[in-house]
Amino acid sequence: MNKKLLFRDLGTMDYQKAWDLQEEIFQQMMAGRTIEMTEAGRLLFVEHPHVYTLGKSGSDSNLLVNEDFLRSKGATFYHINRGGDITYHGPGQLVGYPILNLERFGLGLRDYIYRLEEAVIRTLKHFSIEASRLEGAIGVWLDPEDKAQSRKICAIGVRASRSITMHGFAFNINTDLDFYNFINPCGFTDRGVTSMEKELGSRQDLNSVKDLLKTEISQVFDAEILD
Repeated sequence: MNKKLLFRDLGTMDYQKAWDLQEEIFQQMMAGRTIEMTEAGRLLFVEHPHVYTLGKSGSDSNLLVNEDFLRSKGATFYHINRGGDITYHGPGQLVGYPILNLERFGLGLRDYIYRLEEAVIRTLKHFSIEASRLEGAIGVWLDPEDKAQSRKICAIGVRASRSITMHGFAFNINTDLDFYNFINPCGFTDRGVTSMEKELGSRQDLNSVKDLLKTEISQVFDAEILD
């Protein structure tokens, strides 16, 4: 295990500020300026205040309210440079931004996304939540084959350039799901969203989930995560 990921928990941070930090690290890695030669990337965990982000391939029509209404709810809205459609970030949701050099891992983009999904699926197993994938849709789902019951618990949207990644995943732990009522999440109009809190019937310890997820990310990417 000679691949090292430098980890930082940003706590609660404004979306724009976190995006700027990602871009700074991304550009450093693109230029080959890393802290040490053995560094294969960074892993950032963060919670955001209420915010909606629309990927470059998304449709504005999937935002179902206007920005004045969002402001009345204390939410902001950004067009961003990741793939995917619209999603929500907010308190109680664990957002992860892996900024990795995929060449160091010997991975293509599809395999990279698969491993992100796998880390979340394995984390949920610790809580006896059976999650899996929905064919043709990125992310982690519960009951994906039953359209009436299927619900997403983790959204994934990434950007990659010259094998360097940014953006990442949004994992619903204790998320206020009412905020999804104002969008078609990830462009879907016929499938739901959920959280660990909703599935288990009680609020979860976010730090415990973080620790488990870090371990699973370390294992699926065969990497050492350094604080």
